[in-house]
Amino acid sequence: MTATKFKGGQSNPTYLVEAASGRYVLRRKPPGTLLPSAHAVDREFRVLKALHGGAVPVAEPLHLCTDASVIGSVFYLMQFVEGRVFWDPSLPGLDAPARGATYEAIIATLAALHGVDVAAVGLGDYGKPGNYFARQIHRWSEQYRASETGPLPDMDALMAALAERCPADDGAVALVHGDFRIDNLMFHPSEPRVLAVVDWELSTLGHPLADLGYFCMALRLPRNPALPGLAGLDRAALGIPDEAALLARYSELSGRPIPADWPFVLAFSFFRLAAIAQGVAKRALQGNASSEQASQAGRMTAMLAAQGLSLVKR
Repeated sequence: MTATKFKGGQSNPTYLVEAASGRYVLRRKPPGTLLPSAHAVDREFRVLKALHGGAVPVAEPLHLCTDASVIGSVFYLMQFVEGRVFWDPSLPGLDAPARGATYEAIIATLAALHGVDVAAVGLGDYGKPGNYFARQIHRWSEQYRASETGPLPDMDALMAALAERCPADDGAVALVHGDFRIDNLMFHPSEPRVLAVVDWELSTLGHPLADLGYFCMALRLPRNPALPGLAGLDRAALGIPDEAALLARYSELSGRPIPADWPFVLAFSFFRLAAIAQGVAKRALQGNASSEQASQAGRMTAMLAAQGLSLVKR
């Protein structure tokens, strides 16, 4: 039996386990001192069990081990899914029609996720219902402060502005992925079809538009090796739908309206990713981040905070 670490990922180390009986994937908590409630692989396992076999494609969960003495941390095993991972949302190597079909599959998968009956699949108590944005702003502000490594005025201003501008709760509750981006999707080896949504560590019950805003951040993120975005590219020539088309298609498939204050949703997404990036930076300084790209991703905090602040000022 061999275990080979997958590249990428800034949080929970993930390995391909090869054995006589087949290939499996192992997800574990990282070593070292961790922030409270972070790296919850047990929550990931619960979501996989709830969703497997339903409308949202996921790898089959096999076993959760909560005995940290076995390999040094809590871990779980799931089936290996043979497919493609697109690390770059510009989808190099595909032609324009294939790019458009791939983005259609992504939006359809997101709409299916937000259509899950959480009570029916046993996830009715998976998070606190209501006031999602307000609670998340509070939580991630605390997480950012816990991993702060130096002053960042834009982040301070962004947190204050989001708290002031946070909309009243509209009652929308769904299972949200929390890190819904293209490289957390496994695609069929040759078809524009999602075979598995992975990395459920940040999933909870929340407002579905948070996932949509998080995904749409890629349209504004600059080209960079840590979190490559689409800013500055001719997306029409590439065959990638613009934001208006993505929002309209999601609304059509999900039946959910897009709020008038869409810039708030986007600004919240940049804030949240900035807080996550700062946690990566802190772990890199402590020497227990799970990727060699950790320091680079952590340095993105300032850029993300600045983009979020520019959006919330609109």
